[in-house]
Amino acid sequence: MADTVADFVLRRLRDWGVEHVFAYPGDGINGLVSAFGRSGDRPRFIQSRHEEMSALAAVGYAKFGGRVGVCMATSGPGAIHLLNGLYDAKLDHVPVVAIVGQTARTAIGGSYQQEVDLHSLFKDVASEYLVDVTVPEQLPNALDRAIRTAEAQRAPTALIIPADVQELAYSPPEHAFKHVPSSAPSRGWSTAVPSSDDVERAVEVLNAGKRVAVLVGQGARGAGDEVRQVAEVLGAGVAKALLGKDVLPDDEPWVTGSIGLLGTKPSYELMRDCDTLLIVGSSFPYSQFLPEFGKARAVQVDVDGRFIGMRYPTEVNLVGDAGASLRAMLPLLRRQEDRSWRETVEANVAEWWGTLRRQSFVDAEPVNPMRIMWELSPRLPEDAIVTADSGSAANWYARLVRLRGRMRGSLSGTLATMGAGVPYAIGAKFAHPERPAVALVGDGAMQMNGLAELITVARYYEEWSDPRCVVCVLHNNDLNQVTWELRAMGGAPKFEESQVLPDVDYAAFARSVGLGGVAVSDPADLGPAWEEALTADRPVVLDVRCDPNVPPIPPHTTFEQAKATAEAMLRGDPDAWDVVRRGVATKVQEFLRG
Repeated sequence: MADTVADFVLRRLRDWGVEHVFAYPGDGINGLVSAFGRSGDRPRFIQSRHEEMSALAAVGYAKFGGRVGVCMATSGPGAIHLLNGLYDAKLDHVPVVAIVGQTARTAIGGSYQQEVDLHSLFKDVASEYLVDVTVPEQLPNALDRAIRTAEAQRAPTALIIPADVQELAYSPPEHAFKHVPSSAPSRGWSTAVPSSDDVERAVEVLNAGKRVAVLVGQGARGAGDEVRQVAEVLGAGVAKALLGKDVLPDDEPWVTGSIGLLGTKPSYELMRDCDTLLIVGSSFPYSQFLPEFGKARAVQVDVDGRFIGMRYPTEVNLVGDAGASLRAMLPLLRRQEDRSWRETVEANVAEWWGTLRRQSFVDAEPVNPMRIMWELSPRLPEDAIVTADSGSAANWYARLVRLRGRMRGSLSGTLATMGAGVPYAIGAKFAHPERPAVALVGDGAMQMNGLAELITVARYYEEWSDPRCVVCVLHNNDLNQVTWELRAMGGAPKFEESQVLPDVDYAAFARSVGLGGVAVSDPADLGPAWEEALTADRPVVLDVRCDPNVPPIPPHTTFEQAKATAEAMLRGDPDAWDVVRRGVATKVQEFLRG
C-alpha cells in the first residue's frame, strides 16, 4: 500500500527526531490518527483532555526539552482550542509546531460543519510561518520549513492539512517548474557574535562602572558560567527576570533573585543603587523596576535585534548569542578591586533570605503559603523540574523557591495564562522521564483544567522511568491573585461572588484516579508531606489548605502604600481585619534581625 500524505507527515516527523505529539483526536485529522496506528504509534500520540492542554504540554516539552514541541488538533473547535497554548509559545519565544486539520477541500467555502477560516485564526499567533497544504507535493518542504522556522525564530508555526489531503497518496515534489523540494532534516545553527568594535565599546562602559548590576533572562540560559565569570570580574550582583530564574542557582550569595512585582528586595535595591547595568538575554518589560533613566549607563546583549534597546536607554547594544558575546568580553574586562559593592549586595541577599524565613513562619490560618515553598526548597531533588501556574503561586515560586544545581523552572511568563502548571509538568516529564517534576498550582487553575489533566498523568506515568510528579495545590478557595489585584491596584474590596471558589478535595480526586493524595492543614506536617510526595512510587497531589489573606507584598512597598491599601479594604472587604493583621505581621519581618 502506498504511503498517504498522513503517513509521510509522521515519517518526516520521525526523521526530525520528534518522539511525541501532544494531541486530541477528531474527524478533521482522522487520516493522521489512522497513520499513527499504521506507524506503530511513532511518534507517540499523547492524548490530553483538551486541545489547549496539548498546546501547553508542547510548550512545556519545548521549554524543558530544548527541542521543538509538536501539537495536533482537528478542524474547527479543536484548532480554536489550541490558540491559548500557541500564544503562550509566541510570547515566551518557544518553538512549537501545530498541525491542524481542516474541512475537505470540496466543502471549503460552503459553510460546512466545523469550517473555520483557519488562516485568519492563526495569522497572528503563527505569523512566522503558516501554510495550507492542499497537494501532496507541498511536502516535505512545508513541514520542514515549519520546524526550521519554529526553531530558528523560537516561535510557533502551523500547518493546515485538509482532511481529504491527509488521505491522498503521497507523491514528492518533482524537479520541475513550480515544485519546491527540501533537503534532509538537519540542525546546524551558527552562533552569532557581535563585532569586535561593539564588544570594545561595551567593555569600556562596563569597566567604568563602580556598582555594576546584571539582569539575566531566559536568553542567558546555557551561558550561566559566562555570567558568573563576568559578575566575578566586575564585582556585580545578578538579578533574574522570571523566565531566567533557572539561569543561575539561588544559592549564589550575589544572586539577588527575581525582579519586578514578583521580585525580591535585594533585586530592587540592586537596580536602585547601581551605576551600570548589563542586560543579558532579557526583554523585561517593566522599566520602573530598572534604574532611573539617566542614572545608570547600560549595555544589552540579545540574540534577537528586534528586542534590543527597547526597555531602557542602553548605550551599547550587542546583537549576538549570550555565551559567545560574554566570552568575547571577558578577556577585556578589568577586575573591580574595590569589592564594597559586591559585599553590599551579598549582605542584602543574606538579610533577605532571613526575612523570607521569618515571613514564612508568620502564623496563618491554617497554613502560610510562603511556608509551603520554604519547606519545599531544601527537599527538592538536585535534578528537579519545577513549574508554576499563574496567580499567587507564581509570587511564592518567584521569591521563595531556591533553585540549585541542575534544577529547571518555568511558567507562563509573558501571557501569564492560568492552567499552564500541570500541562507544563506533563510536557517536562515526556522530555525528561528520568527527572522528577513539581507543579505549584492554585486551586483556581486546578478547577479550570488541572483536575482533568491529572487523568492524563494517571494514564501515562508508568511509562516514565522516574514516576515522581508532584502537583502541589495552594488550596485557599479564592482566586487569590485577582483578589489582591482588586485590593492593591483597584482600591476595591474583595467581591466574593467572583472570587470565592467551590471547595474541592483535590487529594481525594487524585486518589480516585489512581494517584497519590496527601492533604495538609497543619504547617508542622508540611515537611513530612513534601518528603512523602517526593519519595512516592507514583505521582502525588499535595493538597495544602492555606491562608488566602497572607499578602504577596511587593518588596518596594512602603508602610504608607500598605496603609493606603488597608484603608481602601476597610471600606467593605469581608476579610479586611484579617488581611491587615497578616499584612502587618508579614511586613514587619523586614525590619527584624536574627
